[in-house]
Amino acid sequence: MLSIVLTALTLIALLVSWCKDPARTRDALRIGYRSLMALVPILLGMTALVGLVLALIPPNLLSDIFKFHGLAGFAMIAIIGSIVTMPAPIAFPLAGSLLKLGAAPAALAAFITTLTMVGLITAPMEISYFGKRFTIIRQCLSFTLAILIGGLMGMFL
Repeated sequence: MLSIVLTALTLIALLVSWCKDPARTRDALRIGYRSLMALVPILLGMTALVGLVLALIPPNLLSDIFKFHGLAGFAMIAIIGSIVTMPAPIAFPLAGSLLKLGAAPAALAAFITTLTMVGLITAPMEISYFGKRFTIIRQCLSFTLAILIGGLMGMFL
């Protein structure tokens, strides 16, 4: 139901924009289309990579990695998530698969949070847009919050 409402609001906003300035709306739609087409290969590649990893790595090894083994194991999982960057639409199904394999919810929470929020691989691109100081502060805060979220999930679940 929410997706229908959001789609309707988007179409109404698009119509209002078109009535107000068709040329700018057309340009914005072209830019959006090009951005979407640039993301499609990346999303497909990441989806294929996740599927390949899940297919090639034995399920018991994956579940052993993601079982909560004290602070060191928790930190290792958070660091792995910080290095590998993934968009949420791919990360959440991965988390569901890992949970079915027996991964600890606290470890998964830290992993998915760092996976989607930190991103050391994308840091150079972020630095070029936002600057080094901002990127370092944001990355450190995101990592700290991910550890905190994982720890809270471990306490509550």
